[in-house]
Amino acid sequence: MEDILALYTQPEDPKRPLVCMDEVPKQLLSDVRPSIPAQPGKPARVDYEYQRNGVANLFMFFEPFRGQRHVKVTDTRTRVDWAQAMKMLSDEIHPEAEREDHCGTR
Repeated sequence: MEDILALYTQPEDPKRPLVCMDEVPKQLLSDVRPSIPAQPGKPARVDYEYQRNGVANLFMFFEPFRGQRHVKVTDTRTRVDWAQAMKMLSDEIHPEAEREDHCGTR
């Protein structure tokens, strides 16, 4: 854990960007009834009922040194989806970065 935390104390290096990654499934919901907007002296009213419209998966990349985030939304959360998110990171977001193969795939 200390090795990971030490990365945040290193100077920024464009060839070795610090990228934090997380993924989360999200329910897609819509209102059953329209909300009533706020009026002077009255708060907005939102009904508690909702309609389920499936789920989506979010892959998020956050770059603390650059203050940027990138999100890839997929219908599913499979290893293929994860690999495509990693490909987006390496080919589109940071094509200039050095590559390290920790999986023995090259």
